[in-house]
Amino acid sequence: MLENAAGGGIIWLVVTRIQFGHPYQYIISLENLLAAWQEFVRGKRQRQDVQEFVFRFMDNILLLHRDLAAKTYRHSVYEAFNISDPKPRNIHKAAVRDRLIHHALYRVLYPFFDRTFIADSYSCRVNKGTHRALNRFREFSYQVSRNHTRTCWVLKCDIRKFFASIDQTVLMKIVREYIPDQDILWLLSEIVGSFYSTRLGVGLPLGNLTSQLLVNVYMNRFDQFMKHKLKAKYYIRYADDFVILSHDRLWLESILPILEGFLLDRLSLRLHSNKISISTMASGVDFLGWVHFPTHRVLRTATKRRMFKRLCEQSSSQAKQSYLGLLSHGNTYHLQQKVVDA
Repeated sequence: MLENAAGGGIIWLVVTRIQFGHPYQYIISLENLLAAWQEFVRGKRQRQDVQEFVFRFMDNILLLHRDLAAKTYRHSVYEAFNISDPKPRNIHKAAVRDRLIHHALYRVLYPFFDRTFIADSYSCRVNKGTHRALNRFREFSYQVSRNHTRTCWVLKCDIRKFFASIDQTVLMKIVREYIPDQDILWLLSEIVGSFYSTRLGVGLPLGNLTSQLLVNVYMNRFDQFMKHKLKAKYYIRYADDFVILSHDRLWLESILPILEGFLLDRLSLRLHSNKISISTMASGVDFLGWVHFPTHRVLRTATKRRMFKRLCEQSSSQAKQSYLGLLSHGNTYHLQQKVVDA
């Protein structure tokens, strides 16, 4: 179902949804668990918790399989810690056993749900990512401005406390529209309900692989609304950041309260009031770490400072190559020389 909040009312349209076809037994099969383990363990073999799981590997796998088959599996508590990436984030790390389940679910559910997403959703998706989103933004700016012969306006928004605000009841309602298998729904509910942020039933943990998929499933409701109901042709979303480009500033101003209302009423999400902006490409648009202009883009000042601070702390060849790769996506010749010389 798609909602339309325009005109103060809500219009419900019945849409035939594709249904997830794999049964629960396929997800919890030993074959899928072992395949999921191979994906999960890459780059983690030296970690103590992984080595402890490996010590009695087949016993642990068989016990997990039995718990899932009998539906006696319970998600364990999380280990919480903070990172700066670049802003402070609270990460919740699950036990190895639980993360294996996350991978087993993800590797089967992701290909199915990815087909339902719009083309211009770029976060946590295969063959998408930041750089493709940046290039799409540039492509849209060319199209809207007719190769810089008219003004291109950009409405930029950011969702407040994105992961921490996901309504688990709404999320599971959306998931049920695609997945008829009650056992799969039980397992997803066990994982989703294993965490809460401000109160029970709200929030997803940043550390879960399943969270990356489920927030896209959640926000796909908004993406579809933007594309098919508000007819936002030049719309791009990356996680909790999204932009809409248009030659008509008044239209952007008119849809802002409508999309805000949809986010709040249908998804219990709020925009950062101080991060909403409508500006021209000519004045520079800050999006995904870069400031975009009609003919070029430059690295955001805060990103630049953070990069050189880290290079001062660790100026290894590997770190330099990583930053040079980042800088290759913009007009940064002089910055690249400074990185080489750092």
